[in-house]
Parts: sequence; structure tokens; C-alpha cells
Amino acid sequence: MTLHLRPIQFVDTPIGLPDGSVARLAGGMQWFAAYEVRDDGGRRQVPVADIAALGERAATLHARITAPRPPWTLGERVLRFDQPQVAAILNVTPDSFSDGGAYSDDPAGAAAAGMALAGAGAALIDVGGESTRPGAALVWEEDEAKRVVPVIERLVRGGALVSVDTRKALVMQAALAAGAAIVNDVSALFWDERALDVVARSRAPVILMHSPDPKHGGHGQGDPGRSTYRDVVTEVFDWLELRIEAVVAAGIDRARIMVDPGIGFGKSLADNLALINALAMFHGLGCPIMLGASRKRLIGALSNEAPVGERLGGSIALALRGAEAGVQLLRVHDVADTVQALRVWRGWRDRALVG
Repeated sequence: MTLHLRPIQFVDTPIGLPDGSVARLAGGMQWFAAYEVRDDGGRRQVPVADIAALGERAATLHARITAPRPPWTLGERVLRFDQPQVAAILNVTPDSFSDGGAYSDDPAGAAAAGMALAGAGAALIDVGGESTRPGAALVWEEDEAKRVVPVIERLVRGGALVSVDTRKALVMQAALAAGAAIVNDVSALFWDERALDVVARSRAPVILMHSPDPKHGGHGQGDPGRSTYRDVVTEVFDWLELRIEAVVAAGIDRARIMVDPGIGFGKSLADNLALINALAMFHGLGCPIMLGASRKRLIGALSNEAPVGERLGGSIALALRGAEAGVQLLRVHDVADTVQALRVWRGWRDRALVG
């Protein structure tokens, strides 16, 4: 196994602690004192001050984990990564697992809903025209573009920062031409062989999500009772690390890449919980992290099979867990509630930092 580092032993403040005994997580609001080291020798804990003794791989990961994430300047808008932000989910599909059909034939209504989400505190509106629910039908790229473009145009005119959630190069092109600033691809630019070139030429930032079978769509929430991984955390990390290298080699700036571990995509309940517990490890990829766990099946599995519309409490719990792990972008359905929770979290973090 290649060496991996997971930040642990988080502290409220570095004030009063010896120099070098704690490190700041990705330039954000969290400080930690040690790493869980995973390698061929198993797992062990190593103080931050001793990490250089583990060699070049450890030094590289430590540098990535502690480096501040530069903001994305996107026209007149700036997306900051020094504190957790919210991305609002806006589906314009008839069959989304959560809110499909609400705006599938109403671009003006969808845009109005998106602007309301921005007003509620969302830093980004993520517009999707194809469902990723289990068994969802493939949408022809022209139809998908027709769904998202009128909504994106209205949102951009209203001053919102917009990303497009798609696997298809034609849809990416159309959405970027309509004013979308970011591409969010659940297949990590694998599914459509043209997508990598489209994003590289546009210079738009991209969000790469882990999916177990991205070339064939990667849809589905997985079998909640069975894992297909030996170590889901390190396998997802390694997959994303290789994908980042390939995307960078194709001409996309590493500083314009965000990663998403793909909660719920082809993963069991145990897999998803392992990833949630190890989120801080993914800072070792050197990119901002997005967490998309809102209303996911794992919440129902842990709460007497609560239906999708009754998973707010679990969604907030996962969002706060992400914030504690230094996740920079939380992709959610319930924007106002999540923003409120993060403001309270930010309040107690600010107070803790000053002692």
C-alpha cells in the first residue's frame, strides 16, 4: 500500500502550543497535531513534528494538506476556500431522486428558485439536467442542454455563480457559453471522451468525482449492505490522485481542480461511513474538497429508512462533519438550514481559536 496520511488530533487553537507541534488544515479554520499513517505496516499515529522522517511521499502529502487553497476568481465573482461554503442543488429533471419534476419544464421558475437559494446563502448554484438516481435513463445531450441553458442564462443575468452538473461535452460547452463558470462531472471527465478537451480549452474549473465505473455512467447508490473495496478510503484516494494527474497532463491547472469522494455512488453504507470518517485524508490531494451527502441513502439507512424528504437532520449532521474535516464546499438541497448550521459552527470555531 502507498503511504497515506489522515490528519487527526484536532485542536481548538494553536495559541500557547509549541512551534511546529500543530499544523493548519488547507489554510482553513482547523488545526491538528498528528497524522494517522496508513502504509504496508498498517496504521499508526505520528506527531506532525515528526512527519518529515517518513520520507518524500509523506513530505509531499503534508505540504498538500497544509497548503492554503487559492480562491477561484470567476469573472466578477470569487469562490473562497478558507471556510466552508454551500453549493445549492438545482435539478431541472423530471426524475431526480429528491426533487425531480418541480422545474423540469419551467426555466423561469427554476431560475427564480435558484436566485432564492443564492439569497439564502449559497455561494454556488449547481444546475443539473440529468438524474443520477439508481436506474435513471440516459438523457440525450441535446435535450439535457435545452433543459439547463435557459436556467443558467437567467441565473447568470441575476448575478449568481453557476456550475453545470453534467457528464457530456456538448452540455458543458453549451452551459459554459451560457455563463456557467464551473463544470461538475460525476464521471471525472471519463464518460465523454470529448469532455477533457472542452474543459481544458475553456480554462473553467472542474469538480472531479469518484465513481466506481465512470466510463459507463457511474450512476446508482450502491448496495447498502455489501462493499466491493478492500480499503475504500485509500482506493478512492488513489483513484482521484491518478485522475488529477491525468487531467493536469491534459492541460488543466491543478489549482482549478476540486475533488469529490462520491458518497453514495457505488458504495455500501460501511464504505460511505468510512469515507465520511476519513474526509480529512483527501486534503492530501492538494485540491479543495466537495462533499455531496445531502439526503443520501445512508441517512435513511441509519434512521429507520426515513424517506428522502425527511432527511434534513442527517444532512445537517453530515454537513457539519464535513466542516469539521475542512471540506470547502458542501453540496446540499436545504440551503437555508445548512447555512444557518454553518454560521453557528463558525461562531464557536471563531471563539475557540482565540481561547
